[in-house]
Amino acid sequence: MRKFLLLFTLLYSLGFVHAQEFNATVAINAEQTGRQNLQVFKTLERGITEFINNNKWTDLEYRTEERIKCSFFINIVDFTNDNFVATLQVQASRPVYGSNYDTTIFNVNDKKFNFNYVEFQPLNYNPNTFESNLISVISYYLYTILGIEADTFELNSGTNYFQIAKNIVGNAQGSNPLGWNATGKGEIRFKLNDDLLSGTYEGYRSAMYKYHREGLDVMSSDLKKGKKVILESIKLLEDVHRSRPNSFIMRVFFDAKADEVSRILSGGPSINIVDTMAILARVAPTYSKNWSEIKF
Repeated sequence: MRKFLLLFTLLYSLGFVHAQEFNATVAINAEQTGRQNLQVFKTLERGITEFINNNKWTDLEYRTEERIKCSFFINIVDFTNDNFVATLQVQASRPVYGSNYDTTIFNVNDKKFNFNYVEFQPLNYNPNTFESNLISVISYYLYTILGIEADTFELNSGTNYFQIAKNIVGNAQGSNPLGWNATGKGEIRFKLNDDLLSGTYEGYRSAMYKYHREGLDVMSSDLKKGKKVILESIKLLEDVHRSRPNSFIMRVFFDAKADEVSRILSGGPSINIVDTMAILARVAPTYSKNWSEIKF
């Protein structure tokens, strides 16, 4: 026992028992610039990766296997000196209980990711100030991911993280409004955060919890029960659609889940999904190709 305690203490001190929150991969594509082999892109890629994976973002302790898998794909469209014009694709997933399957919980394409960066500059997050658009955008999405992931395990438990993301939005608006404003085409950061904290869209958060914790996580032990609960979660989304047709938050849900929903409804035990198919056609018509592939 004593040897075990000594080993545990050693592992803890070396960082092998507890880890940071994220297991992120960062990829930068700069082909459109015609200078994709410049060292600055590799330095930036490495710097963002370390910024995400090596910082402590919460007060919680995560085991290595609990780190949230996420990816940041940055497409550099143009750059001059230290000014970068880019887009950003952010995805995140979490494991499904009793399986080796990871389910996508977040998938967003941010088309207004412009930022300034000088090679080798330190990337430091300060919750009280706007340091740079690069730091603010990455930090905003990290806290959004933390909130969404928390919601899939415990109902509405991601609120504190969404509040931190809201603070980042507020700090950024006065310094770099592109992508952060309340109005304007493509202002998804403000819109996403506002929707997540709005009672109007609480059905989305309830659906995320029910779909994952009471649906997917149950399927390893009771496939039919889990599948039925997933149908119930889609019914919750119909209520959201009824109050706010064609809402942005609905697109956020199906950008992450459309392929998976199609596979789940096509496979497993046979249950009546006629009503669910009608709901999907109403609330997410732009994913009709996915729904047409459902076999039942």
